[in-house]
Amino acid sequence: MTGERATTGERAMTGDRAMTGDLGTTGDRAMTGRRGSAVRPAALLLGALVLALLVTAAGLGAAGGGGGGQSVPGIEDAGTLTAWGLPIARVVGDMAAAATVGALLLASVLLPGGRRLGAAQLRYVVVAVVAAAVWALAAAALLVLTLSDLFAQPVGAVLDPAVVADFAVTDARGRAYAAVTGAGLVVATLGLGITTVRWARAALALALAGVLPPAFTGHSAASANHDAAVTSLALHVAGVAVWVGGLTFLVIAALRRENGLGVAARRFSVLAGAAFLAVAASGLVSAVVRLPSPGLLFGSAYGRMLVLKVLALAALGGLGLWHRRRTLRSLDLGTRRPFLRIAIGEVLIMAAATGLAVALSRTPAPGGGEAEPTRAEELLGFPMPPPLGDFPWTPLFTQWHFDPLFAFGSAAAAVLYLAGVRRLRARGDAWPVGRTISWLAGLAVTVLATMSGLAVYGKAMMSVHMGQHMVLAMTVPILLVLGAPATLALRALPSTAKDGPDGPREILLRLLHSPWVRLVSHPVVASALFIGSAFGVYYTSLFETLMRSHLGHMVMLVHFLAVGLLFFWVVIGIDPGPRRPPHLGRLFVLILTMPFHSWFSISVMSSVDVIGEGWWTDLARGWGPSLLDDQYNGGAIAWATGDIPVLVTTVILAVQWVRSDAREARRVDRQIDRGDANDPLAAYNAYLASLHARDRAPRPAGIPGQPGGAASDHPTREES
Repeated sequence: MTGERATTGERAMTGDRAMTGDLGTTGDRAMTGRRGSAVRPAALLLGALVLALLVTAAGLGAAGGGGGGQSVPGIEDAGTLTAWGLPIARVVGDMAAAATVGALLLASVLLPGGRRLGAAQLRYVVVAVVAAAVWALAAAALLVLTLSDLFAQPVGAVLDPAVVADFAVTDARGRAYAAVTGAGLVVATLGLGITTVRWARAALALALAGVLPPAFTGHSAASANHDAAVTSLALHVAGVAVWVGGLTFLVIAALRRENGLGVAARRFSVLAGAAFLAVAASGLVSAVVRLPSPGLLFGSAYGRMLVLKVLALAALGGLGLWHRRRTLRSLDLGTRRPFLRIAIGEVLIMAAATGLAVALSRTPAPGGGEAEPTRAEELLGFPMPPPLGDFPWTPLFTQWHFDPLFAFGSAAAAVLYLAGVRRLRARGDAWPVGRTISWLAGLAVTVLATMSGLAVYGKAMMSVHMGQHMVLAMTVPILLVLGAPATLALRALPSTAKDGPDGPREILLRLLHSPWVRLVSHPVVASALFIGSAFGVYYTSLFETLMRSHLGHMVMLVHFLAVGLLFFWVVIGIDPGPRRPPHLGRLFVLILTMPFHSWFSISVMSSVDVIGEGWWTDLARGWGPSLLDDQYNGGAIAWATGDIPVLVTTVILAVQWVRSDAREARRVDRQIDRGDANDPLAAYNAYLASLHARDRAPRPAGIPGQPGGAASDHPTREES
């Protein structure tokens, strides 16, 4: 009987596992072996790390050996430890960063569950904590090894706390590795206390931010077109972290037979597609920037390793397409073998590509015999533009400079918006064509302001810079807010289960009604940010500081765009928000804010001190008006161009007011036609009828002190 019960229990257990997809098919059992653990996650990660190190070593050997470059007689060498320790620390750090991002991505985004992390999700958070600790240690090692490499001194000679601290504060690479170390330590320290999906996603955002600082140093930051190079590299490393880390831990989840694997794989498929596009596009930009001619692809060590990376990316793209078309269906049927067979190959190819990336970072790009960049080229990131000439408007439309952030960002915003419109129309819902045109026009003007001559001359002339500022802060926001992107997203995005974690739609709703949005969307706060930020940027040293850094310059442009979007969302916005002032109140906000804008413009025109004088002096522009005359022109442009958007906004607000009153009138008419009890007109008529009925009601008799009562001392009208 015991044997029968055991057999029955085994059959029941086997049936349950087959239903949930835990056991898999006969092919899965043959793959995992009798013990069910022939391929362990630790062995997979270790194999990928070893492969990455081998590829790194091979790449460095092809580039010149050891990563240290060729020895120059009379110049001291940092030593073997630094020469080989730098690339090894880079590989370990990159893979630990990808592991941190992948584990948090699997726990907070990919695996289905509730708002609180389940047991499986908590295990991956612990893995992320361990990986973040390794990441922090590798970044700290990179900090010391980079210092040793720069000073050409052995590690022991520079391992002084004061020297290391000074390097971490004063040097760009030192600050980058210090920031990475800090991000890793924060995730490793606070990660053990994470129990909810929301905080796990916050840790994921911090980990993604932590991989970005090194992108703004090294070869890309030193190239002639460094602004495009560093932006594309930042996008590249973020996409690689999501792609490599997510796929690695998706494979681990499959090996561990986690529940919800099919859902996780389909969710990751969307992220992997976006990451592939980001990596491919940013890699193309980096190759164009760093290779002077296509012939150097095969004529230099850097070019040959770049070709290998392109081949690896193409192979990964093909395998990802195979996943989407074939293996995801097998996961729905409870079969993991086809997915694992291809996914493990992808992980190994990614490990090899990681090693090649590290080797590329230690390999100088071919210079092609170009002259050393001038001081202006170092500051601008591109050659000094030619004089504007007799027709100053012509170069503003003929001089173009590619910016990956605004180019890729605008393209992604357009694609996502059109996808939302398509989803609405596919299910039979209408979406106004005017909103779509307004949104696309706003994105087009954004590209014009950030990549045309406005961007090129905006870094060399204060007058053109002020025109670029006005376009981003007062023209683009009007077009974008009329596109109602939040409303489109709320209608197009699906809702998640009531007890499940917040999806994109729920996160957007929570954000729109959060206390922070309630605070910044207050008309007084929005107006203060819109006007006060201009005074805060231009009348402090902040302007010069931001202009000297490409990252700072991008932050300044994004800030102007953001405060403009906030202000015009309050005044003429269509999207829902925590508070919507009445139309008369919005008009008062617009009327009261614009004089301060004119005051700012006049103050710029009348100023006798040059704003950001250090920047313009170092730039040494040898043509055009003087600095004070150019600044006067900038104030005049700000004053003149500010009136047109105000007039357009006033007309739009008036039209919205008239339409709102018309909609309210139609709503009341419908209530009257239906006889709705909530009809305000019917309620008022009922109130008048109640007053009339009370006046005509007979007064009660016999109440002392009341008119008509027995004890009344005053005669009634009839008695008198």
